[in-house]
Amino acid sequence: MPRIAIIGGGISGLSAAFSLEEKRQSGAQADTKIEYVLYEAAPRLGGVLVTDHVDGCLLEAGPDSFVTEKPWAADLCRKIGLGDQLIGSNDADRKTYILVRNRLVVMPDGLMFMVPTKILPTVFSPLFSLRTKIRMAAEWFHPPHKAEADETVAAMVERHYGPEMVDRLADPLLSGIYGGEASQLSVRAVLARFADMEAKYGSLGRAMLAARAQMAHSKTPPRPLFTSLKNGMQQMTDELVARLDPRALRTSTPVQSATPQNGAWTVTAGNQTETFDAVIVAMPARAASAVLQSADATLARELGEIVYSSSITVALGYDDAVRRSLPPGFGFLVPRSEGRRLLAATFVHNKFPHRAPADRAILRCFLGGAHVEESMSASDDEILRIVRQELQQILGLTADPLFVRIYRWRAAMAQYAVGHLDRLQRIEALRQKLPGLALAGNGFNGIGVPDCVRSGTEAASKVLTAMGISSATSSTVTG
Repeated sequence: MPRIAIIGGGISGLSAAFSLEEKRQSGAQADTKIEYVLYEAAPRLGGVLVTDHVDGCLLEAGPDSFVTEKPWAADLCRKIGLGDQLIGSNDADRKTYILVRNRLVVMPDGLMFMVPTKILPTVFSPLFSLRTKIRMAAEWFHPPHKAEADETVAAMVERHYGPEMVDRLADPLLSGIYGGEASQLSVRAVLARFADMEAKYGSLGRAMLAARAQMAHSKTPPRPLFTSLKNGMQQMTDELVARLDPRALRTSTPVQSATPQNGAWTVTAGNQTETFDAVIVAMPARAASAVLQSADATLARELGEIVYSSSITVALGYDDAVRRSLPPGFGFLVPRSEGRRLLAATFVHNKFPHRAPADRAILRCFLGGAHVEESMSASDDEILRIVRQELQQILGLTADPLFVRIYRWRAAMAQYAVGHLDRLQRIEALRQKLPGLALAGNGFNGIGVPDCVRSGTEAASKVLTAMGISSATSSTVTG
């Protein structure tokens, strides 16, 4: 019976395991049967998808949602019986502020990510200086341009709109997604769509208008920007775990190595070594590097050079008086030039339904960037002091929170630096020299939940195909 090891029990590893579980159940009445074992170093499965319930409020320790445009997470939720639990963001109330000289300035209407597509809201917005507004007008006449080599997001945006756009929009927006800086992130890896638009249209503004025109002719009704689950993101991983073979799940079991040997793979965890026909490594790239060191030192080195950043999420609960005092909208972003420790704050009670009672407010604050590593070892009291001080300075918020939860995520967010796609090509070439190995996780082709679901599912398909087993699955585990 073919045996497959999955190393890593986050959403990527669980997605791979679910694909194998489908195959295992469909193979119970067929000629092909498989067995899998999932190893997870932590005592729980699910990785960064952690949901807490406090005082009638729902708190997300990690991702609070996923981008609706990417279908893989929502499709998996429907497959495991959570279709009726999917909820969209309250886009009718979607308003985001940027902190500029210690004042919250609303992002003007018509911005598609960081690209202005409406003239008047941008012209009258205090978010940008006159010089930047002139650059925006001139941008409409940019000729098509295809960069000869990879470049940073900051370099591309500055070429079109100037440095102020990088500081006030590009960098804060990307820090909220990647926890990284526009001056370090690769355009081709992070904003490939923008690179394609620039090559075809020249002007990003004209390209976005063309895309908007196509959407206007579509018969598909507009969808919310973000999707989550009624009972929180952990609902997804809990349901996945419930559908797996419990005998295959080994928590609190860190893996030391995975090594090819005599056409098979040996996996060493603790004092025990087992043999498998294939291995799916679904871990952060640096952790995967250590596990695969004995398999291929060059592959391990390439994996180890993928950089990760740390972050801290602080959730604070308040009463109705604070809720009524907060500005409308989803929250605010903080440019690094403002010199704050906070990078962003979300007004959770506005962003999604079912997150707080009508008399409660939830603020979800995000700390990251250059100073976050020193904060990772700071006490909870010190982190709370920093957050409350900056909320007072930005929002005038002096009330004591009803509750506080602090979540630290060390080296959890992959940073796609310039040259990332070239590194992925080298990694893939090295992986193909190791039959039976597949890689999954947020270190490769997307850091969001949908990207991780896709990577785990595709990894399962790769190892099944490598073993001569069709990766097509039945609908026996659809809920």
